[in-house]
Amino acid sequence: MQRRSFARSVALTPEEQIRRARLADPIGLGALYDQFAAGLFRTAYRICGSRSDAEDVVHDLFVGLPEALGRYDDRGKLDAWLTRIIVRLALMHVRSERRRRTEVLPDTLPDTSDVMATDRAGSVLELNALQDAVMSLPDELRTVFVLKHVEGYAHDEIATLLGISNGASRVRLNRAVAMLRRSLD
Repeated sequence: MQRRSFARSVALTPEEQIRRARLADPIGLGALYDQFAAGLFRTAYRICGSRSDAEDVVHDLFVGLPEALGRYDDRGKLDAWLTRIIVRLALMHVRSERRRRTEVLPDTLPDTSDVMATDRAGSVLELNALQDAVMSLPDELRTVFVLKHVEGYAHDEIATLLGISNGASRVRLNRAVAMLRRSLD
């Protein structure tokens, strides 16, 4: 995700950023973008599994941010509130893409054999293998795994975000971990 600094020359307090962003002021929105876009992109990417889809989700969040900030009550942490929104948007995007898909996997998957150069350290290869394994999990399992182990959400928070029970969150996490262990052995 290409990073641009919209608010370089203007130093705003967090309260002023929010106030101006609520008014759709480009300086306020730019300041929030500069501060939060990279982290939100990483979260969206881990859920969507695609760079372009994650970019679309982040774009959608910032387009709707002035209106959404009208519902922000300033009592919670803005970054946590934005993360909850990006998770919901990413999940909606994944669901809509799943409905549009006519094939399970495209025939034109990129060849990654040249990525594994012989001079790379073993830990980099292991990290790549883990990332590939996580990205290959079914959407429902990957989402719970990412929310729990990457984003640090508790099972009750995951259940609320996904509209499932606490027990279902735990079951999906256990299934994800089991699948990861099998694929990495």
